[in-house]
Amino acid sequence: MPLDPSPLNSLGLPKPPSETRVVVAMSGGVDSSVVAAMLKEEGYDVVGVTLQLYDHGAALAKKGACCAGIDIHDARRVAEEMGFPHYVLDYENIFQEAVIEEFADSYLGGATPVPCIRCNERVKFKDLLETAKDLDADCMATGHYIQRKIGPNGAELHSATDSNRDQSYFLFSTTPEQLDFLRFPLGHLPSKEATRELAAKYGLAVADKPDSQDICFVPDGNYAGVIEKLRPGSAEPGEIVHADGRVLGQHNGVIHYTIGQRRGLGIGGLSEPLYVVRLDVDKKEVVVGPKEMLATRTIPVREINWLGDKPLTSQREWHVAVKVRSTRPPREAIIRPISDTEAEVELITPEEGVSPGQACVFYDPDSSRIFGGGWIWRGY
Repeated sequence: MPLDPSPLNSLGLPKPPSETRVVVAMSGGVDSSVVAAMLKEEGYDVVGVTLQLYDHGAALAKKGACCAGIDIHDARRVAEEMGFPHYVLDYENIFQEAVIEEFADSYLGGATPVPCIRCNERVKFKDLLETAKDLDADCMATGHYIQRKIGPNGAELHSATDSNRDQSYFLFSTTPEQLDFLRFPLGHLPSKEATRELAAKYGLAVADKPDSQDICFVPDGNYAGVIEKLRPGSAEPGEIVHADGRVLGQHNGVIHYTIGQRRGLGIGGLSEPLYVVRLDVDKKEVVVGPKEMLATRTIPVREINWLGDKPLTSQREWHVAVKVRSTRPPREAIIRPISDTEAEVELITPEEGVSPGQACVFYDPDSSRIFGGGWIWRGY
């Protein structure tokens, strides 16, 4: 009789944990630290890797952001305490070219970019993942709150058990090939409190460390300040114009405004509340109007990463749920493919403040599965 195949370990690989090398992407926060400690305790051959993504001197002074100087120190400390090797890789140039430059150009083009998605797509799940393979790793684990499940056609991406922590919006561009190699050990946990309890159990110094809030290279949330530093002279003044053509005031740069913005417009004293409904970069105009003008039903989407079992273009329509911002729940929608990477998305109920540069992420309305997503653009 043939011997039974080796039983799968907790990471779904057919060999003992001691013979399974796992590279853990360590940001220095509690989530990835718990992942590393958990896998080390289970007997895996753990290697911690932390990315230095931007100027180390500036990073040391900034708290509350991913991959800052203090975070590198915290990740190294966890590795020392748990007894596994830890490496810091200088990805500053890659990060600058792949994430920061596009962020600046997108803002100058009147879009509202999501650099955390591009970082996952172009740095962490691309270059770092290849580095993990170069280190002879069997897989790479991260502290993201998302689930990887095995379906009839292979690995699938699923939302986290805790909907309040779910990070699927930021990971929609994970490809099937990447998904084969990635593991997300925290996705099934019921809450962030459960993660912190594990950190306390392992005696980690970061157990009570606050979550990062800002985009790592944008101090204090001042996007415009970063853009002006990257692109001197980019904040050109212009007019604030009502959708009916009336000039209501002046602004000091389109980069200071986002679609849906109401506060800080500097055009008080009007009878109705007004919102930013369009940014016309060529004319240097901030166009404002009543709230109902923000409602959008049809969304052009491109650069689609499709994770369905059948090709995107195999059906004329896909009935799904979509998220058009990370903070909003999925809403019923229809995807109408144009090509393998482009589609028109029709929202059954109009959404307000849909903005070019944001992601449109596709969900199975009947399960926790994610079918990928794409980038919202203007459609011209």
